[in-house]
Amino acid sequence: MNKILVLGSGGQIGSELTMRLREVYGGANVVATDIKLPLRDEIMQSGPVEQCDATKGEEIDAIVKKYKIDTIYNLVAILSATAEKNPMLGWNIGMGALLNCLEVSKENNCAIFTPSSIGAFGASTPLNGTPQDTIQRPNTIYGVTKVAGELLGDYYYARFGVDARSVRYPGLISNVTRPGGGTTDYAVEIYYAAVKGETFYCPLNQNTQLDMMYMPDALDAAINIMEADPTKLIHRNSFNVTAMHFNPEEIYKEIQKHIPTFKMEYKLDEVRQKIADSWPNWMDDTCAREEWGFKPKFNLESMTVDMIDKLKKKLL
Repeated sequence: MNKILVLGSGGQIGSELTMRLREVYGGANVVATDIKLPLRDEIMQSGPVEQCDATKGEEIDAIVKKYKIDTIYNLVAILSATAEKNPMLGWNIGMGALLNCLEVSKENNCAIFTPSSIGAFGASTPLNGTPQDTIQRPNTIYGVTKVAGELLGDYYYARFGVDARSVRYPGLISNVTRPGGGTTDYAVEIYYAAVKGETFYCPLNQNTQLDMMYMPDALDAAINIMEADPTKLIHRNSFNVTAMHFNPEEIYKEIQKHIPTFKMEYKLDEVRQKIADSWPNWMDDTCAREEWGFKPKFNLESMTVDMIDKLKKKLL
């Protein structure tokens, strides 16, 4: 990767991945874009920034040509719970941006990364140790777009030679950018509530186990898969990746080890609970580990220590 375009630099992943890419490849070589500007100050000041509506292919194409882009990170999507409130928007944004990126990549010989998700699975998928290759019948529009995206990435690779790669992210936990509209968002919000001394009202029941990953590991995965030797890739779209799995009671008790006064109560969100119940408890990421060396650094204990430390500095 020499010249990189990030679509969706204002989002939860994009805001951090943009800066991580600039650390690795140099600020001038990573173009940050979003439909709305300005972005965070550090992004605006550390490299080129362009306004771009990813549902308009001509705008992506113009930026690719202007900066001689060779790799596109397409992070444009409407998250799961939000997309359920407006399925047509979820489809149009998710699929429109992806198809434009694939076409632009085909015409300009770019590699492309588009994250998939644990949401690509459904209730008929094996819940424990979900295999790399298994049945995918999601019951959300977000999940449908992710399955379609995986298939399109493989199609464009097989039909046109587009170097499309992807990972299936679990729930992502960050101390930098707060999420908006994801089913697993509770695992971020609980830390904010704990550090601020507030009671946390959990939207999922206490036995809801889900795969999770700390954002530093997610950023490494996005970079490492694109740097991987293509001759070693048996799969492309999309690799299971995970770092830990827990239920609300387990994360609550882990936080209490550091903040004993922290309190949590349950206030069920039926939409999010239904979505969570259809997702795996944990995925088998053996293929990612074997084909391109995926290896997360954080578990629940080490992530909790880092989250609390970072959020105290940020909020207090």
